[in-house]
Amino acid sequence: MNANPTIDGQRLLQRIAEFAAIGATPAGGVNRQALSLEDRMARRRLAELAVARGFCVYQDAIANLFIRRVGRAPSLPPVLIGSHLDSQPTGGRFDGALGTLSAFEVLESLEDAGAVTERPVEVACWTNEEGSRFFPGCMGSMAFVGAGDISGWQEMDGADGTKLADELQATLAALPEVEMRPVGHSVAAFIELHIEQGPVLERANVPIGIVTAVQGTKWLQVSLTGEAAHAGTTPPAYRRDPLAAAVEAIASLQQAVMPADPSARLTVGRMIVEPGSINVVPERVTLTLDLRHPEKEVLAAIEARAGTECRAAARRHRVEVSIEKRFDMAPGKFDVSVVEAIANACGRLDIPTMKMVSGAFHDALFLSRVAPAAMIFVPCRDGISHNEAEFVSPQNIEIGARVLYETVRELAG
Repeated sequence: MNANPTIDGQRLLQRIAEFAAIGATPAGGVNRQALSLEDRMARRRLAELAVARGFCVYQDAIANLFIRRVGRAPSLPPVLIGSHLDSQPTGGRFDGALGTLSAFEVLESLEDAGAVTERPVEVACWTNEEGSRFFPGCMGSMAFVGAGDISGWQEMDGADGTKLADELQATLAALPEVEMRPVGHSVAAFIELHIEQGPVLERANVPIGIVTAVQGTKWLQVSLTGEAAHAGTTPPAYRRDPLAAAVEAIASLQQAVMPADPSARLTVGRMIVEPGSINVVPERVTLTLDLRHPEKEVLAAIEARAGTECRAAARRHRVEVSIEKRFDMAPGKFDVSVVEAIANACGRLDIPTMKMVSGAFHDALFLSRVAPAAMIFVPCRDGISHNEAEFVSPQNIEIGARVLYETVRELAG
C-alpha cells in the first residue's frame, strides 16, 4: 500500500466538469431531473467508470445505483458513501454530484494506493433526492430503509406529466448489464459529503462542517375558500376574501415564529389565487407552509401555531379553511461515533471544522434510521444552491474529498 495515500484532486475536478455537461443549462447549471434521459446518461457514465476500474456495480428496484470495492472480509456490511446525481430544473453542478463523485474518487484512490480494507466500501447514488419531478424527494433512500412504498409510487404523475412507473422502468432498462439486488441491505456506516447550501461556513471561513443533526420538516397545504365578487362594487363588510385572510395569517406567523427562535424556519413557497383576475375578489387561495426545526416538540408547536393563525384569520374574514399535511419528516440526530470519526480525520489532516445542524434534509437523514450515519459539509459561495450560480471552490472540493477519504480509511479498517 502507498505509504501516503490521498485523493487525486485534479481527476475529481475533471469528473465534476464532465458530469456537469450532462444536462448542462446555458447559464452554467444543470437540468438533470430524476429518472430523466439526462439522469440515465449520468448513471451510465458512472457505471462505465466503475466497470473500467474493476468495481462491482448493482442497482435495485427503485434505481439506486451501488458501486462496490471488496474488502478483506467481503461478508461484512460495507461502509457506504455517496449522495445523488439528480438535480433541480435549474440546479447547480455541485448539489449531490459533488458527494457522489467524491465518493467514487475515494474508491479510485483506495484502488490506486493498493489499500486493503477490512470492510467493503460502496458508493451509493440515490434515486430522486430532489423531488422536483416526482414527489417525494429522497425516494431512493426512503425505499432503502423501508420508509417508502415503491408500489404506492408507481402510478404517480411527474411534474411533466410522465408516469413514475414508466420512467423508473426505462431507467432500470438503460443499464441491462448491471446486476439487480433487493432494496435495502446491512450497512456498517454511511457518510454523505455535500455542499452546505447556506452561508455559515463561508462567512466563518471554515472549510469543513461536521453535521450532527438534521432539522425536521413539515409541509402544510392551506386552502382558503371565500366568495368571488366584483372588486369595484363590493364593500368590505360584504366581502369574503380568502386572500385577505391568507395575508393576515402569513403576517402573524412571520412575526411570531422565526423572530422568537433562531432555529425555526417558516416559508410560504407557493400561492395560487383563483380565479386570478385583476378586478375580482378571489374565491379561493391555496398556499404552502414549509416549517422546520431541529427539535420535534418545537416543530409540533409551530405546526399547531400555524393552524391556529390560519383558522383565526379565516373566521375574521368569513371564509372556509382546510389544512392538509403533505410531508412530515421528524428531526434526526447523527451517530456520535461517525461524527467523531470525521472529526478525527480532520484532526489528522489539520483542517478546521465547525459542528452544525443541517437546515435541509438529505439522504443521510433516512440512512441514519438503519445505520450509524453523519454528513460532511463544504462551503458554497454566498450560500447559493438550487441555482445555476451554485459554486464550490476547487480548494474546498479537494478538502472535502480528502476528509471523506480519511474518514473511510478509519471506518473501513
